[in-house]
Amino acid sequence: MGILDITVAGVFTLLIVLLGLQFKSGQGDSKTFFAGGGQVPWWISGLSLFMSFFSVGTFVVWGAIAYSDGLVSVSIQMTMAISGFIIALFIAPAWNRQRVLTAAQFITRRVGLPTQKFYSATFLVMNLFTAGAFLYPVGKIIEVTTGINLNLAIVMLGAFIILYTSVGGLWAVLTTDVLQFIVLTAAVLLIIPLSIDAAGGLNSFVDSVPDDFFNLANDKYSAGFLVAFLIYNTLFIGGNWAYVQRYTSVPSAQDAKKVGWLFGCLYLVAPIIWMLPPMLYRSIEPGLIAPDTENAYLLMSQQVLPTGLLGLVIGAMVFATASSVNTTINIAAGVFTNDVYPNLVKSQRLKPMLIARLSSATFGILAILVAMSVQSMGGIVNVVLSVAALTGAPLYLPPLWALFSKYQTGFSLVTVTISSLVINLSLKFLLGPLFDMELSTAQEMICGVFIPGAFLLVFECTYRLKTPLSILNSVNPARPEVTDERFIKNATPENTHALRVISVGILSIGFIILCLGFLTEGGRFETLTVGIIVFLVGVLVSRKARTASFSSQQQN
Repeated sequence: MGILDITVAGVFTLLIVLLGLQFKSGQGDSKTFFAGGGQVPWWISGLSLFMSFFSVGTFVVWGAIAYSDGLVSVSIQMTMAISGFIIALFIAPAWNRQRVLTAAQFITRRVGLPTQKFYSATFLVMNLFTAGAFLYPVGKIIEVTTGINLNLAIVMLGAFIILYTSVGGLWAVLTTDVLQFIVLTAAVLLIIPLSIDAAGGLNSFVDSVPDDFFNLANDKYSAGFLVAFLIYNTLFIGGNWAYVQRYTSVPSAQDAKKVGWLFGCLYLVAPIIWMLPPMLYRSIEPGLIAPDTENAYLLMSQQVLPTGLLGLVIGAMVFATASSVNTTINIAAGVFTNDVYPNLVKSQRLKPMLIARLSSATFGILAILVAMSVQSMGGIVNVVLSVAALTGAPLYLPPLWALFSKYQTGFSLVTVTISSLVINLSLKFLLGPLFDMELSTAQEMICGVFIPGAFLLVFECTYRLKTPLSILNSVNPARPEVTDERFIKNATPENTHALRVISVGILSIGFIILCLGFLTEGGRFETLTVGIIVFLVGVLVSRKARTASFSSQQQN
């Protein structure tokens, strides 16, 4: 990248950090720090969920599939939209009705403290490696595009994330997620028309790619794989503790449904927009082979974007992935502060907010160390991603099942998780050496989803035959949905402040893009158009912030 590109990326980084630090004050208690006071607007939580699920792997992994296999890459990601709609209908409102800060609190209340300790310890370990796995590829992109040493890039990015996450809590995470959504959308929209023009138009593109390029499924990514991936995503997005936080931090079950609907609608559109550039690059440079296919999106960006805009795209990709990291750090700190620390230390002399900030910083530092160790462990990222497919359902399905079933016990949940993990990981790492066999991608996904499901079904049927529902209802009566009016009133100033910070951020991003439109030689019309649109969005949000502030003053 040139000096202008590096400057743009640097300015964007500074903007995100400074705006995240605006939430240093106002974090009066752990409910505000980890759940936004339980009154986060649904659209902010929905955009944050969307960005938290996003990573640079979207452009690297799925971009490679888009280049090699074509439209099937869109089919794979469209399953996430269906998962979002299922979550909106059933899972998100169920979580919100529990009125808990974390999934760990639900597990404690539902099946007891020992089970919660098991899942909390397992979650914190997995979460740590997940955050490190997200940090590593982002550091790699910074290294490739700027020449900065990989470890230094990881430390710098990790330090920025720790700074605003440990100071501002969930509100800082949510607000920066929204801004990262804006800049990512702007960057992608800039690439599309320039990529179509570079490919000689859509007709030329269609004529130059293989005949099966627009198939919705193929031998490797079959219909069975898509169905299993749909189930996996439903469990992962609906049961991952980091994402559960997005459903529990909004005011009501109806708002939680809207979070899921927004996520699903965005994933109906986003895959087409994201995957089009690497698909178009196939017609420009058809000779890429793995692993170079992973660079298809970045190569297209470098070819079509004028000076300055490449820095914007890189900054968007880096901090969009950072959204996943700050989410994992915040929820890990939330679990430790609310569920682990009180059980470890009986005489709690330290204030909860101090524990919250210290634990956020500690988990961030540990994630940095994991990311820096990836290269020395022989490229563990691919192993982590593969293991995630085999461990996601065993970890998240049992508590999710207990959310809807009164029959499951702590014993059944822990037994299913441990048994499924042992079987799935044995199939992954022992099947080849012992029997000279290897599971395909589809088989890994199917095993990872259906083995724990089968175990839970056996327990469910067994318990239903032994225990009448009337007895369970007397022991565990249904809880009515709780709405605490105190949180609604107390959260209003925080919501208004968040809108003000978001409006300032969007206006600043729009201004930066407009400046680039005047400075760049190519793509000026497209850049100015996108800049004007972003700036107008900022004006609308600013007006909404003023209206909300006036309403708050009237209520007080």
